[in-house]
Amino acid sequence: MNFLVGAFKPPCNIAVSFVDGRTRKQVPLKKENGQVVKVPLFQSQENIAGEVIIEPTQGKKVEHTGVKIELLGQIEMYFDRGNFYDFTSLVRELDVPGELYETKTYPFEFSTVEMPYESYNGINVRLSLYGRYVLKVTIGRNYLSNIAEYQDFVVHNYTPLPSINNSIKMEVGIEDCLHIEFEYSKSKYHLKDVIVGKIYFLLVRIKMKNMELEIRRRESTGSGPNTYVETETLAKFELMDGAPVRGESIPIRLFLSPYELTPTYRNINNKFSVKYYLNLVLVDDEDRRYFKQQEFTVYRLLETS
Repeated sequence: MNFLVGAFKPPCNIAVSFVDGRTRKQVPLKKENGQVVKVPLFQSQENIAGEVIIEPTQGKKVEHTGVKIELLGQIEMYFDRGNFYDFTSLVRELDVPGELYETKTYPFEFSTVEMPYESYNGINVRLSLYGRYVLKVTIGRNYLSNIAEYQDFVVHNYTPLPSINNSIKMEVGIEDCLHIEFEYSKSKYHLKDVIVGKIYFLLVRIKMKNMELEIRRRESTGSGPNTYVETETLAKFELMDGAPVRGESIPIRLFLSPYELTPTYRNINNKFSVKYYLNLVLVDDEDRRYFKQQEFTVYRLLETS
Protein backbone atom coordinates (compact mmCIF):
# COMPACT_ATOMS: atom_id res chain seq x y z
CA MET A 1 0.00 0.00 0.00
CA ASN A 2 2.79 2.45 0.87
CA PHE A 3 4.40 1.68 -2.49
CA LEU A 4 1.17 2.56 -4.31
CA VAL A 5 0.81 5.84 -2.43
CA GLY A 6 4.39 6.78 -3.24
CA ALA A 7 3.91 5.92 -6.90
CA PHE A 8 1.40 8.73 -7.32
CA LYS A 9 3.45 11.40 -5.60
CA PRO A 10 5.02 13.96 -7.94
CA PRO A 11 8.72 13.30 -8.53
CA CYS A 12 9.63 16.89 -7.69
CA ASN A 13 8.53 20.06 -5.92
CA ILE A 14 8.12 23.33 -7.83
CA ALA A 15 8.23 26.76 -6.21
CA VAL A 16 7.74 30.16 -7.87
CA SER A 17 8.99 33.36 -6.25
CA PHE A 18 9.05 37.02 -7.32
CA VAL A 19 12.23 39.13 -7.19
CA ASP A 20 10.41 41.81 -5.19
CA GLY A 21 8.18 39.39 -3.29
CA ARG A 22 9.18 40.70 0.13
CA THR A 23 8.51 44.35 -0.64
CA ARG A 24 5.61 44.15 -3.10
CA LYS A 25 2.12 44.78 -1.74
CA GLN A 26 0.11 41.63 -1.01
CA VAL A 27 -3.67 41.49 -1.35
CA PRO A 28 -6.20 38.81 -0.34
CA LEU A 29 -7.48 36.43 -3.03
CA LYS A 30 -10.38 34.06 -2.44
CA LYS A 31 -9.76 30.76 -4.17
CA GLU A 32 -12.31 28.32 -5.54
CA ASN A 33 -12.33 26.22 -2.35
CA GLY A 34 -13.12 29.29 -0.24
CA GLN A 35 -9.58 29.62 1.11
CA VAL A 36 -8.23 33.17 1.26
CA VAL A 37 -4.54 33.63 0.46
CA LYS A 38 -2.28 36.66 0.11
CA VAL A 39 -0.81 37.16 -3.37
CA PRO A 40 1.30 39.91 -5.02
CA LEU A 41 -0.39 42.91 -6.60
CA PHE A 42 0.65 44.21 -10.03
CA GLN A 43 -0.62 46.71 -12.59
CA SER A 44 -0.39 46.80 -16.37
CA GLN A 45 2.99 47.57 -17.97
CA GLU A 46 4.99 46.31 -14.99
CA ASN A 47 7.84 43.82 -15.22
CA ILE A 48 7.09 40.43 -13.68
CA ALA A 49 10.30 38.62 -12.76
CA GLY A 50 11.45 35.97 -10.35
CA GLU A 51 12.73 32.43 -10.02
CA VAL A 52 11.40 28.93 -10.51
CA ILE A 53 12.99 26.34 -8.21
CA ILE A 54 12.58 22.65 -9.08
CA GLU A 55 13.61 20.19 -6.40
CA PRO A 56 13.52 16.48 -7.28
CA THR A 57 12.13 14.23 -4.58
CA GLN A 58 14.92 12.45 -2.72
CA GLY A 59 16.20 9.49 -4.67
CA LYS A 60 14.30 10.34 -7.86
CA LYS A 61 15.39 11.79 -11.16
CA VAL A 62 13.08 13.81 -13.40
CA GLU A 63 13.28 13.10 -17.10
CA HIS A 64 11.65 15.89 -19.07
CA THR A 65 11.05 17.21 -22.58
CA GLY A 66 11.54 20.82 -21.49
CA VAL A 67 10.54 23.30 -18.80
CA LYS A 68 8.55 26.45 -19.53
CA ILE A 69 6.73 29.21 -17.67
CA GLU A 70 3.60 30.92 -19.01
CA LEU A 71 1.93 34.15 -17.94
CA LEU A 72 -1.80 33.71 -18.54
CA GLY A 73 -4.82 35.97 -18.24
CA GLN A 74 -8.06 34.03 -18.61
CA ILE A 75 -11.81 34.37 -18.36
CA GLU A 76 -13.86 31.46 -17.11
CA MET A 77 -17.66 31.55 -16.99
CA TYR A 78 -19.33 29.68 -14.14
CA PHE A 79 -21.92 28.26 -16.56
CA ASP A 80 -19.10 27.08 -18.86
CA ARG A 81 -16.66 25.80 -16.30
CA GLY A 82 -13.45 24.27 -17.52
CA ASN A 83 -13.35 26.35 -20.69
CA PHE A 84 -10.91 29.23 -20.48
CA TYR A 85 -10.76 32.24 -22.78
CA ASP A 86 -7.21 33.59 -22.92
CA PHE A 87 -6.74 37.31 -23.39
CA THR A 88 -3.06 37.31 -22.35
CA SER A 89 -0.61 34.49 -23.06
CA LEU A 90 3.18 34.82 -22.84
CA VAL A 91 5.74 31.99 -22.72
CA ARG A 92 9.38 31.69 -21.63
CA GLU A 93 11.32 28.47 -22.23
CA LEU A 94 13.40 27.68 -19.14
CA ASP A 95 15.18 24.45 -20.04
CA VAL A 96 15.83 22.11 -22.97
CA PRO A 97 14.98 18.38 -22.73
CA GLY A 98 17.11 16.51 -20.22
CA GLU A 99 17.19 15.07 -16.71
CA LEU A 100 17.13 16.66 -13.26
CA TYR A 101 18.97 14.98 -10.39
CA GLU A 102 19.27 17.91 -8.00
CA THR A 103 17.65 21.24 -7.22
CA LYS A 104 17.81 23.69 -10.09
CA THR A 105 16.89 27.38 -10.18
CA TYR A 106 15.63 29.14 -13.31
CA PRO A 107 15.33 32.95 -13.45
CA PHE A 108 12.49 34.37 -15.54
CA GLU A 109 11.24 37.80 -16.62
CA PHE A 110 8.25 39.12 -18.51
CA SER A 111 8.95 42.76 -19.39
CA THR A 112 6.37 45.57 -19.54
CA VAL A 113 3.45 43.17 -19.52
CA GLU A 114 0.22 44.43 -21.07
CA MET A 115 -2.54 43.41 -18.61
CA PRO A 116 -5.57 45.35 -19.83
CA TYR A 117 -8.18 43.92 -17.46
CA GLU A 118 -8.37 43.75 -13.68
CA SER A 119 -8.72 40.54 -11.72
CA TYR A 120 -12.39 39.95 -10.96
CA ASN A 121 -14.49 37.43 -9.04
CA GLY A 122 -18.20 37.56 -9.73
CA ILE A 123 -21.44 35.63 -9.56
CA ASN A 124 -21.33 34.21 -13.08
CA VAL A 125 -17.83 35.07 -14.12
CA ARG A 126 -14.37 35.21 -12.75
CA LEU A 127 -11.65 36.95 -14.64
CA SER A 128 -9.56 33.81 -14.95
CA LEU A 129 -9.63 30.91 -12.49
CA TYR A 130 -9.98 32.22 -8.91
CA GLY A 131 -10.15 35.71 -10.45
CA ARG A 132 -6.55 35.33 -11.39
CA TYR A 133 -3.78 36.17 -13.66
CA VAL A 134 -1.46 33.22 -13.22
CA LEU A 135 2.09 32.05 -13.76
CA LYS A 136 2.04 28.41 -14.89
CA VAL A 137 5.20 26.30 -14.76
CA THR A 138 5.09 23.11 -16.85
CA ILE A 139 7.56 20.25 -16.86
CA GLY A 140 6.92 18.29 -20.07
CA ARG A 141 7.23 14.49 -20.01
CA ASN A 142 7.12 11.92 -22.81
CA TYR A 143 5.10 9.01 -21.49
CA LEU A 144 3.70 10.43 -18.27
CA SER A 145 1.43 13.38 -17.69
CA ASN A 146 3.10 16.78 -17.47
CA ILE A 147 3.83 18.32 -14.08
CA ALA A 148 2.36 21.80 -13.55
CA GLU A 149 2.49 24.39 -10.79
CA TYR A 150 0.48 27.62 -10.59
CA GLN A 151 1.26 30.93 -8.90
CA ASP A 152 -1.60 33.42 -8.69
CA PHE A 153 -1.26 37.18 -8.65
CA VAL A 154 -3.75 40.04 -8.80
CA VAL A 155 -3.90 42.99 -11.20
CA HIS A 156 -5.36 46.42 -10.39
CA ASN A 157 -5.39 49.17 -12.98
CA TYR A 158 -5.79 52.82 -12.05
CA THR A 159 -7.65 55.71 -13.63
CA PRO A 160 -6.88 59.43 -13.23
CA LEU A 161 -9.56 61.82 -12.06
CA PRO A 162 -12.03 62.31 -14.95
CA SER A 163 -11.76 65.67 -16.71
CA ILE A 164 -15.55 65.74 -17.13
CA ASN A 165 -17.83 64.50 -14.37
CA ASN A 166 -21.35 65.72 -14.90
CA SER A 167 -23.99 65.72 -12.19
CA ILE A 168 -27.06 63.49 -12.40
CA LYS A 169 -30.48 65.17 -12.33
CA MET A 170 -33.68 63.21 -12.76
CA GLU A 171 -37.38 63.42 -12.00
CA VAL A 172 -39.70 60.63 -11.00
CA GLY A 173 -43.40 60.76 -10.40
CA ILE A 174 -46.89 59.35 -10.57
CA GLU A 175 -49.31 61.65 -12.33
CA ASP A 176 -51.13 63.97 -9.90
CA CYS A 177 -49.87 61.90 -6.94
CA LEU A 178 -46.13 62.16 -6.54
CA HIS A 179 -43.39 64.27 -8.09
CA ILE A 180 -39.80 63.94 -6.89
CA GLU A 181 -36.62 65.46 -8.23
CA PHE A 182 -33.27 64.00 -7.25
CA GLU A 183 -29.76 65.19 -7.90
CA TYR A 184 -26.32 63.59 -7.42
CA SER A 185 -23.27 65.82 -7.51
CA LYS A 186 -21.46 63.68 -10.12
CA SER A 187 -21.82 60.54 -12.23
CA LYS A 188 -18.35 58.97 -11.76
CA TYR A 189 -17.02 57.86 -8.36
CA HIS A 190 -13.80 56.23 -7.23
CA LEU A 191 -13.87 53.27 -4.84
CA LYS A 192 -13.31 55.41 -1.72
CA ASP A 193 -15.59 58.24 -2.81
CA VAL A 194 -18.72 59.71 -1.22
CA ILE A 195 -22.05 60.00 -3.02
CA VAL A 196 -23.49 63.42 -2.25
CA GLY A 197 -26.88 64.58 -3.42
CA LYS A 198 -30.37 65.84 -2.59
CA ILE A 199 -33.96 64.72 -3.07
CA TYR A 200 -36.72 67.32 -3.50
CA PHE A 201 -40.42 66.56 -2.96
CA LEU A 202 -42.35 68.76 -5.38
CA LEU A 203 -45.71 67.02 -5.01
CA VAL A 204 -46.80 64.52 -2.34
CA ARG A 205 -50.34 63.13 -2.38
CA ILE A 206 -49.40 59.60 -1.38
CA LYS A 207 -48.77 58.67 2.24
CA MET A 208 -45.11 57.65 2.20
CA LYS A 209 -43.69 55.43 4.92
CA ASN A 210 -39.98 55.38 4.20
CA MET A 211 -37.35 55.82 1.50
CA GLU A 212 -34.07 53.96 0.84
CA LEU A 213 -31.13 54.30 -1.49
CA GLU A 214 -29.56 51.05 -2.71
CA ILE A 215 -26.30 50.31 -4.51
CA ARG A 216 -26.79 47.51 -6.99
CA ARG A 217 -24.26 45.62 -9.08
CA ARG A 218 -25.45 44.10 -12.34
CA GLU A 219 -23.28 41.46 -13.96
CA SER A 220 -24.09 40.34 -17.51
CA THR A 221 -22.34 37.52 -19.35
CA GLY A 222 -22.76 35.92 -22.76
CA SER A 223 -24.69 37.41 -25.65
CA GLY A 224 -28.02 37.08 -27.45
CA PRO A 225 -30.23 34.25 -26.17
CA ASN A 226 -27.33 33.04 -24.01
CA THR A 227 -27.11 36.24 -21.99
CA TYR A 228 -27.08 35.76 -18.20
CA VAL A 229 -27.82 38.71 -15.92
CA GLU A 230 -27.39 38.73 -12.14
CA THR A 231 -28.22 41.70 -9.93
CA GLU A 232 -26.84 41.96 -6.40
CA THR A 233 -27.78 44.55 -3.79
CA LEU A 234 -24.56 45.62 -2.07
CA ALA A 235 -25.85 48.34 0.24
CA LYS A 236 -29.06 49.83 1.62
CA PHE A 237 -29.12 53.30 3.08
CA GLU A 238 -32.25 54.70 4.76
CA LEU A 239 -32.90 58.27 3.66
CA MET A 240 -36.21 58.92 5.36
CA ASP A 241 -38.48 57.35 7.95
CA GLY A 242 -41.88 58.95 7.95
CA ALA A 243 -44.06 61.01 5.62
CA PRO A 244 -42.46 63.86 3.63
CA VAL A 245 -44.25 67.09 2.83
CA ARG A 246 -44.25 69.20 -0.29
CA GLY A 247 -41.16 71.36 -0.57
CA GLU A 248 -39.08 69.15 1.71
CA SER A 249 -35.46 68.44 0.77
CA ILE A 250 -33.53 65.39 1.99
CA PRO A 251 -29.72 65.32 1.77
CA ILE A 252 -27.79 62.24 0.61
CA ARG A 253 -24.33 61.36 1.85
CA LEU A 254 -23.27 57.77 1.22
CA PHE A 255 -19.68 56.58 1.75
CA LEU A 256 -18.57 53.89 -0.72
CA SER A 257 -15.46 52.65 1.12
CA PRO A 258 -17.28 50.15 3.43
CA TYR A 259 -18.61 48.20 0.44
CA GLU A 260 -16.81 45.68 -1.76
CA LEU A 261 -17.05 47.50 -5.06
CA THR A 262 -14.97 46.99 -8.17
CA PRO A 263 -14.50 49.35 -11.09
CA THR A 264 -17.17 49.36 -13.78
CA TYR A 265 -16.32 46.89 -16.56
CA ARG A 266 -17.85 47.35 -20.01
CA ASN A 267 -17.85 44.44 -22.45
CA ILE A 268 -14.60 42.89 -21.25
CA ASN A 269 -13.12 40.87 -24.11
CA ASN A 270 -16.70 40.61 -25.48
CA LYS A 271 -17.46 38.24 -22.60
CA PHE A 272 -18.96 40.18 -19.68
CA SER A 273 -19.86 43.56 -18.20
CA VAL A 274 -20.24 44.81 -14.63
CA LYS A 275 -22.28 47.96 -14.00
CA TYR A 276 -23.42 49.81 -10.89
CA TYR A 277 -26.74 51.51 -10.19
CA LEU A 278 -28.22 53.80 -7.57
CA ASN A 279 -31.72 52.54 -6.88
CA LEU A 280 -34.13 54.88 -5.10
CA VAL A 281 -36.91 52.95 -3.33
CA LEU A 282 -40.04 54.59 -1.89
CA VAL A 283 -42.56 52.63 0.18
CA ASP A 284 -46.09 53.91 0.92
CA ASP A 285 -48.21 53.03 3.94
CA GLU A 286 -49.78 50.14 2.01
CA ASP A 287 -46.29 48.72 1.39
CA ARG A 288 -46.37 49.46 -2.32
CA ARG A 289 -42.88 50.12 -3.61
CA TYR A 290 -41.79 52.69 -6.18
CA PHE A 291 -38.35 52.51 -7.86
CA LYS A 292 -36.09 54.80 -9.83
CA GLN A 293 -32.72 53.50 -10.99
CA GLN A 294 -29.69 55.38 -12.32
CA GLU A 295 -26.39 53.98 -13.54
CA PHE A 296 -23.15 55.47 -12.21
CA THR A 297 -19.53 54.73 -13.07
CA VAL A 298 -16.97 53.37 -10.58
CA TYR A 299 -13.21 53.63 -11.18
CA ARG A 300 -10.04 52.85 -9.24
CA LEU A 301 -8.05 55.94 -8.28
CA LEU A 302 -4.37 55.51 -7.50
CA GLU A 303 -3.98 55.72 -3.71
CA THR A 304 -1.38 58.15 -2.42
CA SER A 305 0.23 57.58 0.96
